[in-house]
Amino acid sequence: MIDITDFSKKQMIFIFPLRGDKLSFKNDNVIVKDKDGKIKHQSTCYRLFVIFIVGDITITSGIIRRAKKFGFSICMMTQSMKLYEIIGSRMEGNTELRKKQYEYNSIDLGKNIIINKISNQRIALNKIRNKNEYTKEVIKKLDEHKLKLKSRDFELTELLGVEGSAARIYFSQIYNKVDWKGRKPRIKYDYINTTLDIGYNLLFNIIDSILQVYGFDVYYGVLHKCFYMRKSLVCDIMEPFRPIIDLKIRKSINLGQCKKEDFEFINNQWLLNFKKSTEYVSFFMEAILEYREEIFKYIQGYYRCFMKQKYAEEFPVFKLK
Repeated sequence: MIDITDFSKKQMIFIFPLRGDKLSFKNDNVIVKDKDGKIKHQSTCYRLFVIFIVGDITITSGIIRRAKKFGFSICMMTQSMKLYEIIGSRMEGNTELRKKQYEYNSIDLGKNIIINKISNQRIALNKIRNKNEYTKEVIKKLDEHKLKLKSRDFELTELLGVEGSAARIYFSQIYNKVDWKGRKPRIKYDYINTTLDIGYNLLFNIIDSILQVYGFDVYYGVLHKCFYMRKSLVCDIMEPFRPIIDLKIRKSINLGQCKKEDFEFINNQWLLNFKKSTEYVSFFMEAILEYREEIFKYIQGYYRCFMKQKYAEEFPVFKLK
């Protein structure tokens, strides 16, 4: 099983193929060729952790065998960066881990995940320069939400209610310099919500890939209820890491990297112009890769604690820098 030393040397590659592009291999190297056979990209299989392919491409059967042999995954995504298939390396036979997953029936881990998330939301708001009085008040309210969660036991619906309350006041301030009308996932209500969906989707896919390395049943979570074809555990694990994306978007708006003009309004949805996809993936991956080791260590620690059936308080905590 991969460890942090190996993981830190691994590469995550994004490919945005054009019509006629082909993914193949040569001498233990992954190669992307255009329709004329010209090499556009080449990477050694020994250093690959995951390849994300955004759009349509031709894949040879040989590259699938290499993915299994060298232990990397190929994540297939639509042009809107929605994951629809993972090919290659994944550990599906960790039956002891999955047995422990299915037997776990406490809300304690879920509560700790939410407390960790609110802590990082607080850190994100504290990074804002020249905070106004309302932002300072929201930071105090987030502290109150954390204390409330720590003070007693909660039912799942109550826990999610506290999380939702914290999220509403947090988002109102993390995007207080723009015309923010609320978080509305997946309906692409405005360009900021669409950008959040893109960033969260990239973070989701990376966490999904690492969880599958350890053999987790990613459909079985501790906070999000099991629902048909929803990767509930991935949704759980990414919660404390969401502020990485939130903060990056705020900075990118301030720097002019993320702007309304990059999007098109089609069928009542704000969609990113595909020509801008590489730029957006680049600044999101810059933020995510800054925390790549922390993300890996968190999941590694989560795995070890789950296997040893430790108390919720002993599970890992992620802290935003």
